[in-house]
Amino acid sequence: MATAPLKKYELPPLPYAPDALEPHISKEQLSLHHDKHHQAYVTGANADLEKLEKARQEGTEVDMKALLKELSFNIGGHVLHDLFWPTMAPAGKGGGGTPGGALADLIDGEWGSFDRFKAEFTKTAASVEGSGWAALAYCTMTDRPMIMQIEKHNNHVYPTFRILMVLDVWEHAYYVDHRNNRAGFIEAFWNVANWDTVNKRLENL
Repeated sequence: MATAPLKKYELPPLPYAPDALEPHISKEQLSLHHDKHHQAYVTGANADLEKLEKARQEGTEVDMKALLKELSFNIGGHVLHDLFWPTMAPAGKGGGGTPGGALADLIDGEWGSFDRFKAEFTKTAASVEGSGWAALAYCTMTDRPMIMQIEKHNNHVYPTFRILMVLDVWEHAYYVDHRNNRAGFIEAFWNVANWDTVNKRLENL
């Protein structure tokens, strides 16, 4: 029986000031997204873990199917947001432009050009059903990058693929700035995409 305190999830700080991504993402939008929505997934995941721990300590039963589904959702939300914040940087100060280095070579090798990659990624993000994410992932079995469309936080994920870049297209990511105009938010994202971070993730595979 475990007796020592078990580690829980924590909300990471933003890697920049809340107003640093303006005018492309407002301070109000970014603050609500990080402080409220991301925090909710952290809180939810920890509550799910505590339910499991309590049941183990008391020797009681829990609905494993329902609880693990909820835990997967909350952990997925936390992990993807944790990847999302560093994927952006202030425009002109690490954000925007086009990728260079190994990432540029990888994109050219798979898509032929950055413009083709950008078009496919944009369509992926725009067409996620309901709430979800677009992601650039890497398959170590084929040594190829692949675009992944994630519904919610945990559906249609390619198992074991390493995620290099994510774009959150839940309405909570853009409703303050764009209301229901997802396309407008996706276009704004390209102005703050942090290719240095994506390149570093590629180098650390």
